[in-house]
Amino acid sequence: MDSSRWSRWTTIAAVLMLAVIAAVVSYSHMYELALRHGEPEWRAALFPLSVDGMIVASSMTLLSDARNGRKGGLLPWTLLIIGSGASLAANVAVADPTVWSRIIHAWPSFALIGAYELLMREFRTVARSVRSADAERTPAEDEAEGVVKEVETSSVEQQEGRHLHVVRAEKSAEAAPVEPDEEKEGRLPPKLQRDAWEWALENRQPDGSLPTGGQIADHFGRKERWGRLIKQWGQQGRLDPPPAVTSTVSR
Repeated sequence: MDSSRWSRWTTIAAVLMLAVIAAVVSYSHMYELALRHGEPEWRAALFPLSVDGMIVASSMTLLSDARNGRKGGLLPWTLLIIGSGASLAANVAVADPTVWSRIIHAWPSFALIGAYELLMREFRTVARSVRSADAERTPAEDEAEGVVKEVETSSVEQQEGRHLHVVRAEKSAEAAPVEPDEEKEGRLPPKLQRDAWEWALENRQPDGSLPTGGQIADHFGRKERWGRLIKQWGQQGRLDPPPAVTSTVSR
C-alpha cells in the first residue's frame, strides 16, 4: 500500500471515530431538548435522526455530483447548511446560560459536522482523481483497450461457435398448408395439397358433396384444420394449377 493510500485510510478511520463520538453526544443533547419541550420519548428519539439525516442526505447528493463532474446544486447546499445550523442550535439550547456550557454543548455538533464534511471531502477527492484519470487517457490507450475487448469478444464467440451445431429444419407433419398466394407466380401449389384436393374430388359423398375436412385430414394423417383449409381453398380454386401449367400438361 503506497503512502497516499495509507494516509487516506488513516484519515478516514480517524474521521469515522470522531464522527461516532460526536454523533452519540449530539444525539443525547437533541433527545434531551425534545423531551424538555413535551415530546414523547419515541418522537424525541426520532428528532435527532431527522436533523442528522438531512445532513447525510445532502452530503451524499453533493458527493454524487462530484463523482459525475457536476457542481453542487443550490438545494443540497441549502439543506446541508440548514441541517448543520439546526443541529448546532439544538445542542446549544440544552446548555446552561454560561459561555463555557454553551461551548461544551456546541462542540459535539460542530465536531460531527466537521468530521463528516472531512470524510465527504476525501470521497470527493477520490472521485475527482478517478474522473481526471479517465479524462487524461490518450486515444492510443482507448484504441488499445478497444482492440483487447474486440479480441476477447472474438475469442468468446469462437469458443461458443465450437458448441453450435447446424440443424436442418424439417417440415412438421402437423404444419398447416402454405397458402397458394404465397407461392411464386406460375408455380404449382404444393403437391400434397393438390393430391388432397384431387382425393376429395374423387371421393364425394353419395349426395355429391365433398368429404369433410376431418375426413380429408384423416386420410393424409393431418389435423382437422389442415383438411378444412384444403377443402376451402379447393372450392375457391386456389389449388388449381395456373393456366400456363394446365396448357403445358394438356400437350
